[in-house]
Amino acid sequence: MKVPYFMPWINDEDRRSVQASLKQRWLTNGPLLQKFENRFSKYIGTNFSLGVGSATQALHLALRAINIQKNDEIIVPTFTFAATANAASYCGAKPILVDVTDDTFTIDPTKLQKKITKRTKAIIVVHYGGQSCDMDKLKKLAHSAGIKLIEDCAHALGSTFHHNKCGNIGDVGCFSFYPTKIITTGEGGMVTTNKSEIYKKVRILRSQGMDIFPEEREKKATWKYDVVDLGYNYRLDEIRSALGLSQFRRVNQINNLRIKIAKKYNQMLQKIKGITIPATKSDRNHIYHLYSIKIEKDYHLTRDELFIKLHNDGIGTSVQYYPLHLMSYNKGKFSNKDFPISNRLKDQILCLPIYPTMTEKQINYVVSKLN
Repeated sequence: MKVPYFMPWINDEDRRSVQASLKQRWLTNGPLLQKFENRFSKYIGTNFSLGVGSATQALHLALRAINIQKNDEIIVPTFTFAATANAASYCGAKPILVDVTDDTFTIDPTKLQKKITKRTKAIIVVHYGGQSCDMDKLKKLAHSAGIKLIEDCAHALGSTFHHNKCGNIGDVGCFSFYPTKIITTGEGGMVTTNKSEIYKKVRILRSQGMDIFPEEREKKATWKYDVVDLGYNYRLDEIRSALGLSQFRRVNQINNLRIKIAKKYNQMLQKIKGITIPATKSDRNHIYHLYSIKIEKDYHLTRDELFIKLHNDGIGTSVQYYPLHLMSYNKGKFSNKDFPISNRLKDQILCLPIYPTMTEKQINYVVSKLN
């Protein structure tokens, strides 16, 4: 590909950090994980952060930590990745899908309100593409209904709403460090919260439900441990923590580079008939984890035709997302009439390449093939 959809930015410092992590004794639940968690909390502004193996694990643990049970209802947007809804199903709960807004592609508070029932126990909101949801309205809805608010921050490391960092607005934040995300650990994620009871439960659940961990047993000269809950092997090891720590040192630089690229796209693409550039809101920033354009009816190609054309020109793109209610696993469970915006967006959305090391020559090449 002349311009791949994404390229992870791994530098020499990252490589040295990973190599150094292999020289220590504890390769899991060690000092690098704790350091990564502490720095993450300081950046997000939460009391607690817990490293885990993926954002999917983070979402699952968040729901377990707020005691989601079988047949509870969890509201999620249909315009998201499968993991958001899957986490509810892992707990035996029922995902309730809601449509999104036409401009920010985030969950629509007005439509969400109509889906709240006596069985609703939580809302999972997704900060799409690097821009926050309307958290004022969502917090008000959650509070009035007495339900928990979980933030899916997979796209939102550095995103803010009224200058508050995403992941420090709801009850729990869930981050991703997948290779395409703002920073990467290969596979990995983080849970953030200000609530000590959630922190304590996630800490136990991520390590098989054990009440005491190997390094603590060694210090206390005891072999005995107890399993106090149904737990999982959802830990983030020292090797990935080392990479995360190194990447995290330049998180602001990464986001600033993304914003700079997005501004160049904006300047050039707003002149092209039939292309709608990403919307921005005055009460929140946009860090452009995704640069998602909409292909309108007056563009000279359909979205799918453009996807193939760009591929043939050596340009990688993506469609994020094809709605959950139309996936084979969910067909027949939901009425298509409930999601008019998502039904339209699925044929319009196209995510263009955007990554920190992208060159001006590559940006110009992408735009030249859109004209």
